Amino acid sequence: MAAERQRQGHTVVFTNGVFDLLHPGHVRYLADARALGDFLIVGVNTDASVRRLEKGPERPLNSEADRAEVLAALASVNAVVLFDEDTPHAIISAIQPDVLVKGADWAADAVVGRDVVEARGGRVVRIPLAPGYSTSAIVERLRGR
Repeated sequence: MAAERQRQGHTVVFTNGVFDLLHPGHVRYLADARALGDFLIVGVNTDASVRRLEKGPERPLNSEADRAEVLAALASVNAVVLFDEDTPHAIISAIQPDVLVKGADWAADAVVGRDVVEARGGRVVRIPLAPGYSTSAIVERLRGR
């Protein structure tokens, strides 16, 4: 599938996350990811998946449908898919992206789906995060902590 897309001149990029409160760090990260190919697909954790990530009892702040809608409205994003598993491995296996993107805060050997992408000759790119932006930090600031 990926080789056929590349022959047709299309490179599919995949990234994933919670994207609870969209901030400039997210926008920059997604624009950088999109610049790596022709199509950017964003995997979004479902509400149940977010709760299992233990981001706090009040998270997510926005529903999975709302988070997906906001992401889909960005010019850099071509498609949004929800995943309910604890990791995006199954959705990465189904999509077979040419490029898998994660934030540079992830260790290279800890990027879920690396095995799937690299087995087909794809690549994993870790993008530096914009300093000073974090949904968790925004939530803590709003709580006055």
